[in-house]
Amino acid sequence: MKDATDILRVIGIILLGIFVLAVGIPLVLTAAGITLSILGILFSIAVMVIKLAVVLAIAYLILVGVRAVLR
Repeated sequence: MKDATDILRVIGIILLGIFVLAVGIPLVLTAAGITLSILGILFSIAVMVIKLAVVLAIAYLILVGVRAVLR
């Protein structure tokens, strides 16, 4: 039973850390005068990179499939 209590305590600490990151960092950046548009630009760049990675992965799978069929 003590293990379950420890596991719940660790999960609670992790959730608290995620909450602090999600809420605290934008508040601190706003208080520091850094606009949130910078974060928006970073998120849009991250989304574009993920889309590019998905397109490259699909193209690679098609290439490997064609190569396997031709052998």
